[in-house]
Amino acid sequence: MMDDDLIFLSGTELAAATLPAETPILAPILSTKSLALLYGPRGLGKTFLALGIARAAAAGESFLGWRAARPHRVLYIDGEMAAGQMQQRLRRFGAVPDSLRFLLADLNRGPVLDLAHGDSQYRLAARWGDPELVVLDNLASLAGLRRGDPDRWHELHRFLMVQRQWGRGTLMVHHANKRGLQRGTGRREDILDLVMAIRRPTGWHPGDGTEFEIHFEKARSLHGAAIQPMRVGLEDRPEGLAWRHQPIDEGLFDRAVALLNCGRNAAYVAAALNLSRSAAYRLRDRAIALGRLQGGAVQEESTP
Repeated sequence: MMDDDLIFLSGTELAAATLPAETPILAPILSTKSLALLYGPRGLGKTFLALGIARAAAAGESFLGWRAARPHRVLYIDGEMAAGQMQQRLRRFGAVPDSLRFLLADLNRGPVLDLAHGDSQYRLAARWGDPELVVLDNLASLAGLRRGDPDRWHELHRFLMVQRQWGRGTLMVHHANKRGLQRGTGRREDILDLVMAIRRPTGWHPGDGTEFEIHFEKARSLHGAAIQPMRVGLEDRPEGLAWRHQPIDEGLFDRAVALLNCGRNAAYVAAALNLSRSAAYRLRDRAIALGRLQGGAVQEESTP
């Protein structure tokens, strides 16, 4: 018996094929078929940023320099926050478009949704309509709950690939570990188109308010100004949230890459650039992710 669900193409056929074009959802970072990850430490602003992205995509508006050309159907799934807290945060954004819908674990009845298992995946897909963008906030509260294994990536991987096949964008929110890197396996990055990390700015003080940096650790088909890191500030005014953003000078990163490519380790980089070791490790890991280190440049750590 021959399977008819596997489609083989010659190089000539693939080159000549008419394939569905990916449509921007929030240009240039998200489009149909996008698989994206946003991660960072607790309490830094991940949910505010994810809500800002979701609202802009649903309203057809601009956000932090990214633009939705038209309103999109967006589903925001939250597995952790109390419904009243989510309501309070959402109200601070001002008017909310009808095309932005929510599924909150706090209000659900019946079995807990666990997207690392097929029954929950089918249950969700049967009821969610036809969203163009799905936001999963966050992985630790939405996948791997039954076996106490939040990194059941192989099960969630399959679900995400189906969404891509259907032309649906997905943005996942995830926690960072104590070193500031994403928690769990690095294998999840293999299929992702975009990985955004948010970090506390160097020299930040509590009096500075809500501020964080956005760094692009992986970005397929994006380059130049589209992946330039930015510093983002958030103010809560009587009329609603006020966002500000500005590009970050990459001089510090470039100097760290130069030192690493000279055979220095992250401990040396921290001392030479007057950084904390955790900040130096983040620069090193970002350089690795972006392919900026020459062969053998990553050294064993020792006291500089």
